[in-house]
Amino acid sequence: MLISASKVYQVDALLAALKSAAEPTRLRLLALLAHGEATVTELCKILSQSQPRVSRHLKLLTDGQLVRRYPEGSWVFYRLADGPVAEQLVSPLLANLDWSDARLTSDRQRLEVVRAQRSANAQAYFMEAAPHWNAIRSMHVDEAEVESALQQVLGEAPVANMLDVGTGTGRMLELLGPQAGRALGVDISHDMLRIARETLERSAQPHVQARQGDMYRLPSNAATHDLVLIHQVLHFADEPAAVIAEAARVLQPGGRVLMVDFAPHAVEELRTRHQHRRLGFTEEEVLSWCAAAGLRGSVAARLPGAPLTVLLWLAYKPAAASAAGVLPPDEPALRDQ
Repeated sequence: MLISASKVYQVDALLAALKSAAEPTRLRLLALLAHGEATVTELCKILSQSQPRVSRHLKLLTDGQLVRRYPEGSWVFYRLADGPVAEQLVSPLLANLDWSDARLTSDRQRLEVVRAQRSANAQAYFMEAAPHWNAIRSMHVDEAEVESALQQVLGEAPVANMLDVGTGTGRMLELLGPQAGRALGVDISHDMLRIARETLERSAQPHVQARQGDMYRLPSNAATHDLVLIHQVLHFADEPAAVIAEAARVLQPGGRVLMVDFAPHAVEELRTRHQHRRLGFTEEEVLSWCAAAGLRGSVAARLPGAPLTVLLWLAYKPAAASAAGVLPPDEPALRDQ
């Protein structure tokens, strides 16, 4: 019996993938990337191996279609691939790993150290930047234009219960609070929240609150909010897809998520001086994360600028989606923080 050319290609691809995974360091890399994307520098620190060595292993995993490579300015990010070969192989491999293995445990601990240092750097930055945040955010883009586009996309329809993820100084709460029955802004930074609360006191909106919260574990039950705003937040996130998935969890069926962020750019200063983890996102990248979270999204507006372009994505949770659920359970072994 003849085998089709496409079937032969699938077999060859699967064999290449098996060969690329069948090595201790590369298996450890797959286990690390199961917790979220990482740069070569971070992986070198975790594995205590040289950059040429780690890069060579990553190239083999990329060639085997198990890992995808995302160059971005002077950095390169790696994450698990989502193609058919990876789906057939990586999930079963990870599911059968002994996560109590000493090497994997050590790698996870080192990963937590890397993330803790990154978080400390970000917190120090936000502490220093909080008093000047609105001015900093306007350095590379006209915020008045963005706010106008944002209001136009949302329209004038009343909002019952709004959530602003990463509220910062509370500007979005101040702007959109008047059309909301209730509004909550969450942020991890105490310094930002102090300014947000001062902003809300001045605007005299008693139905609007600011609270400390983690964008990966929002302080809301499932299906609570009919509007979730993620304004200039994703570029700070280690795992932006997880932020969108968490927003989808707390969104009511029929509710909307509005995401505002930069298109891909090369302004390295935003990474080196302002703690941006990512230098923008493609239209398709954010839409793919929305789809994975069960949302139906589209690009609602594109605001070209110099040097930065701002994109607005609007996504809906299908009205037939289940509204069941409570606060998320304790973090599973493979969920990124």
